[in-house]
Amino acid sequence: LLLWSSVPTTSFLINPPLSPQQIIKPSSALNAGTDVSDLLYQEQEKIIVQRGELEETFVTKTKPLEASKIKIRGAGKAGGFGKASSSTKASTKVEGKAYAKILKKEGVLRLDNVLSPSTADALRTYLYNLRAQSEQEVADGTVQPIERYANVLLRHNRCDLTIPLGTEEIVTKALNEALRKSPVGGTIESIFGDGAILHEFSCLMSDVGSQRQVIHPDTPFVDGKGPVLYTCFIALQDVTMDMGPTTWLPRTHTKEAHVAFKDIYDKDELIKNQPAVLGLLPKGSCGIFDSRLL
Repeated sequence: LLLWSSVPTTSFLINPPLSPQQIIKPSSALNAGTDVSDLLYQEQEKIIVQRGELEETFVTKTKPLEASKIKIRGAGKAGGFGKASSSTKASTKVEGKAYAKILKKEGVLRLDNVLSPSTADALRTYLYNLRAQSEQEVADGTVQPIERYANVLLRHNRCDLTIPLGTEEIVTKALNEALRKSPVGGTIESIFGDGAILHEFSCLMSDVGSQRQVIHPDTPFVDGKGPVLYTCFIALQDVTMDMGPTTWLPRTHTKEAHVAFKDIYDKDELIKNQPAVLGLLPKGSCGIFDSRLL
């Protein structure tokens, strides 16, 4: 589950060089131009897959992303769902400020108990059904792919399903738990202020057989600019090693790291030497990261 949050004046996403129609195509005849586009994409995908396999051999200094611990005097225990009985708006704000400090330094942060187990289970069931419905509607030609899916590279066995707002009670409940009852909302507000917006709300699904993605930032580092976007991955089931957890390189949301990453020689050395953390998240937990992080 993805939550993209940014200030309205600086919010942006860098889209991969693919047309939305390439994500999932209706079962109709393809014209010659589309065939050529598919061939070019297939070649591009091969290169990306090969690079991802190479990078996998580089990333050896790994450990699970651990839940961040903070000490808040007089605010009770930090946490999300299930801790709300002793939590107040003031304590949530204090917790958010403490977590924001860690997030700004490391570039990635884990928070537990963002969703209750029952909410995570119900939302997961709803999204599986929504995906099946969306695939059928796209295949029938009743909706365009862009109405149901966001762009994603290495689309084989992978999709980014957009989630409608205001139509399903379970979606509203999940957002309430994540943004109001857990420290997620307070953490984002502490960085962006109360003008922060929910930029995208979707579900990234990787099925068995999906390929490893290459290490990359979602947005570039720009001199004189602070963070523009934070992404929140919320696990709707326990994420294990065989699922291919997200790999992050903490503290690479900096100018120095991006300069090295753009250099053909320094890039590999950066990936080899930078300690990495893996998103082995328990159900209901989340990983928040700066969009500039590798």
